[in-house]
Amino acid sequence: MQTLPTVVLAVIGTLLMPAVLSAAPPALEWHDVTTWGVEGRLWEDEERLRWFDRFPAAAEKTVPPKVWTLSRDSAGMAVRFATDARTIRIRMKLLKDDLAMPHMPATGVSGLDLYAHDTTGRWRWVAATKPEKQEFEADLIAGLAPGRREYMAYLPLYNGVENLAIGVPAGADFQGLAPRGKPIVFYGTSITHGACASRPGMAHVAILGRRLDRPVANVGFSGNGKMDAAVGDLLARVDAACYVIDCLPNMDAKLVRERCIPLVKQLRAARPAVPIVLVEDRRFTNEWILPAKQAFHDANHAALREAFDALRRDGVGGLFYLPGDGLLGDDGEGAVDASHPTDLGFMRQADAFEPVLREALQEPSDRASSGAK
Repeated sequence: MQTLPTVVLAVIGTLLMPAVLSAAPPALEWHDVTTWGVEGRLWEDEERLRWFDRFPAAAEKTVPPKVWTLSRDSAGMAVRFATDARTIRIRMKLLKDDLAMPHMPATGVSGLDLYAHDTTGRWRWVAATKPEKQEFEADLIAGLAPGRREYMAYLPLYNGVENLAIGVPAGADFQGLAPRGKPIVFYGTSITHGACASRPGMAHVAILGRRLDRPVANVGFSGNGKMDAAVGDLLARVDAACYVIDCLPNMDAKLVRERCIPLVKQLRAARPAVPIVLVEDRRFTNEWILPAKQAFHDANHAALREAFDALRRDGVGGLFYLPGDGLLGDDGEGAVDASHPTDLGFMRQADAFEPVLREALQEPSDRASSGAK
């Protein structure tokens, strides 16, 4: 049997190779997100040690040291942009090389989480990074359907960001979208901070921002959300749409009685018309079999209710109250470790928060006409 010459075979092989293998990768245009800003970054006019820090530099001298350290995480920040690009790439450097925790994956601790508006205007999940090192460049998503749409990318929950840029193919339309108006400000604990969401967009703070189509700000500090007056001073300087105070998981009944009323009055003195929502702590998902933990939650809830009633008697208006018993459901499946929500737990929390926030965000005249208090 006669065989073809080697040279002929080589030529045929070259002709049959897919064109994509010989095509050069498209040139990219990079966009530094700090040039148009992110939502969830408060105190915009105050100096920061790092651009993506949650607190301004001056707070280092006023807030507890652990709070300051945790404020360097980018929890709750989200960058919005519009593009018709078919590929979206990111270039990112993280603050810490510790990318994950034993009970929380790197996608949530250190990842970037992308959503987009669909054709109905609803936010839909698109992609998330799986960071394996502190500094990296990678496609966030490729092969997108044609069309210009609005995107929102949530920044890491338990890591900080040193720099972040978004790359799209040269010639693609790209527009950075400035942060929207007054945010809903959530002050709380590790749960507010985002533990243990599988990715940043699954924390209840982010879920509620999408559902209500409003900017949100995350002032949650793992183990250190304790209604501190120094944090209250910072919050009072924010032109917020609503304050949500969700600190009880880090407090006991004695501390609640000491700090709740002063914090609310501190905020009310600075912002007379801003609604304030007080949230009871969720119950541990195994407290049904742990009498001491059940008693702890009972005492905490009673102390917060006492403070709420006392504030109302003192004529402090614009207050709203969210009970904690159902925040994680009643089947024990809403938490990773009895305390910190799974994604399911965060969805349940969002379901519980949403009607209270919708009521709080109504104009006072609308609340009065609907019979709301």
